[in-house]
Amino acid sequence: MDAAGSQVADECAQYAGQYKSGFITTQGGNLLCSKIIHLITNNQVKSQVSKVLHECEQKMYKSVALPAIGTGRAGQNPAKVADEMLDAIVEFARQKSVQHLQTIKIVIFQTHMLKDFYESMKKREDSDSSTEESLSSMFKCKLVCFLCGQINLKIFYLQLIIDIYLSTGFFWSKKQPSEKKKFMILEKKVYLVIFQICGESQEEVDATESWIKDLILKEQFEMSVADEAIESFGETQIAILEDLQRRKQVTIQIENNLSPPQIKISGISRDVCSVSLEVQRMIQQIKSTEEEQSKAELLYNLIEWRYQGSNNSFVPFDKLTNTQLEHARLFKKPYMNVTINKKNYKVDMNTLKATDDQGKTINLQRVAKDEGK
Repeated sequence: MDAAGSQVADECAQYAGQYKSGFITTQGGNLLCSKIIHLITNNQVKSQVSKVLHECEQKMYKSVALPAIGTGRAGQNPAKVADEMLDAIVEFARQKSVQHLQTIKIVIFQTHMLKDFYESMKKREDSDSSTEESLSSMFKCKLVCFLCGQINLKIFYLQLIIDIYLSTGFFWSKKQPSEKKKFMILEKKVYLVIFQICGESQEEVDATESWIKDLILKEQFEMSVADEAIESFGETQIAILEDLQRRKQVTIQIENNLSPPQIKISGISRDVCSVSLEVQRMIQQIKSTEEEQSKAELLYNLIEWRYQGSNNSFVPFDKLTNTQLEHARLFKKPYMNVTINKKNYKVDMNTLKATDDQGKTINLQRVAKDEGK
């Protein structure tokens, strides 16, 4: 109130007792804002924040700054306040009628409270990631957190601005159909985090900048996986990589112009490692499939299994089934299940007869292609 000046104090005195909605609005006075909304202290933080946001929307304000309500003299639990404030913001942003309010700022004066707000946001992001877009990709407004703290007994201001843009329009609204992505190209929207640092001297600003960079770099890691099998990645593998990129804090880049092709994974260390293991599992699966196909091709040139088709003519099985039948014979398996013309059959490996679910039986043949040579 001292910083706002006597004009604001006079307005408050003038409007005293007129708190019909739980607040009054005055001019900004000496502060760098056009209006100040004064709240009556109570324990209903979520309700108070909701009223302020709707008032701002109704008055067509473009931005609003909120303190960590109730964490000062009222002595409320910072974690509870963080949850309630973010609950109110979430519910407000879900409303289709919101058109004017674009930026919401949460001002945190005590450095230890930043963790409570971060944990509250992280908790929401984790709980939503399995079914819907994460919190950070679904905000209609920009959510801005300010940390005002004290370092080395000198006051400085660190403004942590998190720009969060809504791509679909509303919280948990129906997802719009995404464009079909080009083959072997992964797209990821990056949400920028901007640190604005102000201090009493250039040395303090530089030191703070260096400290922030060190914290970021400690959590960042990059790993490349190179293998010829990456060239065989198809739509199934690309879809898996896109899903991993959405769910994990990583960026995946496929460099198939290199020899051998590479997949570069960068981001938070723990996620980079887990994604790398998944990529290696996919590569091994491709190699196993290609090896199986190669063996099936080789065997097909030597042995051909056939089933009785129309007009008593015999039709060759596909190469994979051909291999499975030959393996069943080699390992002396009495029965094996196969699919013929989209119907399931049980093959008696001794009589070479296949019977379907209705009891219909057809004959099988095994032909050695090198016979007579």
